[in-house]
Amino acid sequence: MRGLARREFCLVLLRRMADVRPDLTAQALPRLGATRGEAHAAHTRWQALQHSRRAPRGLALRTAVLGPPEELEDRRVGDLDIQVRRWPLPLWPHQWWEVVSGPGGAVLHEHLARAPGSPVPAAGPHRLLVWQHVLDDVAGLPGARGVETGVPTRSEVLLPGGVRAVFVWGLLQQVGGPGAG
Repeated sequence: MRGLARREFCLVLLRRMADVRPDLTAQALPRLGATRGEAHAAHTRWQALQHSRRAPRGLALRTAVLGPPEELEDRRVGDLDIQVRRWPLPLWPHQWWEVVSGPGGAVLHEHLARAPGSPVPAAGPHRLLVWQHVLDDVAGLPGARGVETGVPTRSEVLLPGGVRAVFVWGLLQQVGGPGAG
């Protein structure tokens, strides 16, 4: 899509991550060869596409920006046929962007997910790596409990001992609480 590709999509994701971790997002810009101005322009372009009557919608927009997926998986959930598409992104080599879509290409969910063959060590209640572990790594830990955030791009998981893990777009941003050693 004119003006947006995988690099710029990373900049779009960073916009929401900056709300929680401005330090990490500032460090990420040079790794993408980007300036704050370019990040702002990418976010502005993405928002314009989201609200344009002429731009593709749902899955078609993601495919126009990200290109063909690296992986495509058909799944059946109850009586609903869904598809899961995954794309590698230049900023996070151990995660892929994952889009779950329903009939007609409606995007049901999207987030960063663990890439195949990732060397990131398994998550544990006291072994959580910011910008390395993803929501699925932590949500499956014994005693993990999801916390409603009310924000579509954010997730939180409460672990035994009062450890709270905060995610943006499925990527771990913060670990806090009394047991967060």
